[in-house]
This record gives sequence, C-alpha cells and structure tokens, in this order.
Amino acid sequence: MTLKNANILAIDDDPDVLTAVRLLLKTEAADVVTEKNPENMRSILGKRSFDLILLDMNFNSSINTGNEGLFWLRKIKEFGSSAAVIMITAYGDIDLAVRSLKEGAADFVVKPWHNERLITTIKEALKRNDSKKSGYENPADSVIGSELLGESEIMRDIFFKVQKIAPTDANILILGENGTGKDLIAKAIHQHSLRAEKPYIKVDVGALTETLFESELFGHKKGAFTDAREDRIGRFESGNGGTLFLDEIGNISLHQQAKLLSVLQNRQVTRLGANQSVPIDIRLICATNVPLTELANETRFRKDLIYRINTVEIVVPPLRKREDDIVLLAKHFDRIYTNKYMKPLHDFDSKAIEKLKSYHFPGNVRELQYTIERAVIMAEGDVLQPKDLIFSPIESAAPKTDEPQDLDLKLSTIEKNAILKVIEKHSGNISKAAKELGLTRTALYRRLSKYDI
Repeated sequence: MTLKNANILAIDDDPDVLTAVRLLLKTEAADVVTEKNPENMRSILGKRSFDLILLDMNFNSSINTGNEGLFWLRKIKEFGSSAAVIMITAYGDIDLAVRSLKEGAADFVVKPWHNERLITTIKEALKRNDSKKSGYENPADSVIGSELLGESEIMRDIFFKVQKIAPTDANILILGENGTGKDLIAKAIHQHSLRAEKPYIKVDVGALTETLFESELFGHKKGAFTDAREDRIGRFESGNGGTLFLDEIGNISLHQQAKLLSVLQNRQVTRLGANQSVPIDIRLICATNVPLTELANETRFRKDLIYRINTVEIVVPPLRKREDDIVLLAKHFDRIYTNKYMKPLHDFDSKAIEKLKSYHFPGNVRELQYTIERAVIMAEGDVLQPKDLIFSPIESAAPKTDEPQDLDLKLSTIEKNAILKVIEKHSGNISKAAKELGLTRTALYRRLSKYDI
C-alpha cells in the first residue's frame, strides 16, 4: 500500500491539528477523513475501511481513563479494523506512547511534528502493515548494538523509548545505579539521532571542581586564572551541533547548577575572562545514579534545572532486575575477552549459569564484565565452571581475606541470615520478601533451596 492510494482517518479533539493533517495529506493520500469525537469512531469504521488511523493520546471526552489513547486503540482492534494506527502524543506522554506500541500501535509521532517526518512515519507504517498482512513482517529497526544488549522485557521497553526519542532534540535524563550502562544508552541516543554525524562530547561533571567546572564546560581566555596560558574553548562549544553528555550531574553543587541553568536557558556560553557570549546548539543528555526522589529535594538540586534537563527520563534497571539478560551478557563478554586474550570461546557449565543467575550483582553489568574477564584469564578448560566465577569482594563490601573459600563462606552466611530476617519480617510472604531483597521470586526460591531454608 502506497500513501497515494491510502485512505486515512485522523482523530483529534484539537481542530488545529486536524486542519494541519488535512492540509498536509490532501495531495499525498487518496482520501483524508477527520473526526473530533472518538466516540463516533464505531460509526465511521462501520461505514468504510481505512488503511491508517492517526489517533490522539488525550481527549476531553466522556471517557476519562487518564490514557484515552490506549482505550481507543483497543476499541479500534475490537471494531475489527486492520488499519495501522499511529498515536499522536506530547513529550509528557511518551511513556504511554511506548506502551501503545506494545498494545498494537504501529508507531507514534510527537507534537509538534516536522511534516517530512510525519509523512515518512506514515509511509513506513503502511509498508509494515502490508508486510504483516502478507505474513512477511520485517523486524523493526533496533537500537540494540554490539555493546547495548538485552532481551528482557524491561530492556525492550528502553530500546523502544530510545528508538523513538533519539531523532528528536528532547533533553534526556538517564537514571540508574553505577555500572548499569547509562553511558551506552546516551551513546545509542546520539548514534540514532539527527546529530549522529556531529560531535558527541562526554563530561564527568561530578568530578570537576568549581573552577574546572566553568573552564571545562564554558572555556576560558588566556590569563583568566592562574595557569590559563592560552585561550581554550569549552565542551559546550566543542559539541556545537552535536550531543553533550553530562555524566553524574546529580553530584554538582547548587552554584554549578545555577551556571548550567543560565547557559541552557540562554543557549549561549561566556568563556571565563571574556565579555562576549557565544551561541551554542547542543542536544543535552544527562545521567546520574542519584534517585529522582532525591533530586527533587531543592536543598540538593534546583527544580528549574531538573525540568530543563528532563524532557524525557529513562530509568535503567539494575542487573538483578534483568535476570533474563545475565547469560546473554556473560556470553557477550566471553566473546570479547577470549578474542582479546587469544583463547578459545567458552561454553558455560549449567551450574556456572545457575551461579550467575542467583548472584545479585551489586556492581551491575560492570561487575559481570570484570567477573567474566577474570574467568577467561584464569580458566583452564574450554568450559567455564562455577569455581571460575569469582565475584568481587569490593562490590560485596566484605572484609578482605587471603582465603577465597573463607570469604565465600562469610558471604553465604550473611546472605542466608539476611534472607531469614526478611522472610520473618514479612511473615513468610515470599513475594514481599523477594521485593525487599531486590530479587525475583524464582531467584529467592533458588536461594531457599541452596541454604535449605
């Protein structure tokens, strides 16, 4: 189905949106029908069929579910329509829009849209819908690359979100524990953005002192301070036209926050020691291991800055909540390090896999990576055994010892006692105990069996 032959239905309670769609598509499509009231949809779809439906996510109608778009998306399926559905949304509803993809929507567009992008999105949705009807549906393009991996449901949600927000210029805030791969997600967003060919600049702002913060980000003129022996442009200017990734932004001071906010509001920087401002054009991505609830405390972080950097947020889960990804990542790291150290690729003994799955990985993906690297170096055979997998005593915050077996025994005792305490606290309720321990029910049951509890 080509756009020229397509019959399109647009449903939105904003007459300006409907007018814009009608004017844009009247020379592109075979026919365009617009409707303000989604409750008339059954009647419209009963009279004729459509190849594609543009559906708003929010309506001021008698249906008040808080997510009317999802309600009417389900109704379209109930009415028996085979039309591809593209959701129309605003930045604030992107999480709902991503959810709509899982419920059968073909795609979504963010208001206000670029006309060329909307037309491209419609053409691709029509093409995919044709392939689906023919039984030859091609998988959607993925942001999963050689480094950013995951098969778990929670990671697929993140990949969906990255794929949809990357082409926009929305500022992104990535939240997650250390070692979860926030920097990889930032890089994936840049690589799939319209700025992919432009600079990608990363700065660990949490490690910068007050003076270095301004000099590093905004640049300085010769003589602006001691040791400023020459002019230097800052990271904002270096990243002009591209993406600036500010890592550990939750650790900067209120004074530094004020400086950063001023630059983001005015879209220009002034080098230290200079009087003239320089305009900047960057797409901003920030990351922190500080929970959003703590960032919301104004004694620690300015709310006006949070709103400025957090058009869309992505919460990266810890590895203990991605149990389905542990073996996938372990085998990925084995490929990397067997190649690096010129060793044969390993198989994983079933008990080694069980050991990986039952460990809670306080150091997340980074700890798994180092665990596999050590195993590749030390393993003597071509099959990794449980004894080859030695988890970091640093991450476990356990006392150092020269005897690994004693360390393992102490950690086992600590873990067993913790499990007993939490289960007793919740009167034997496994679901509540697993939630507090940060485990899945399956992982907790394995530990109960391991410790004969």
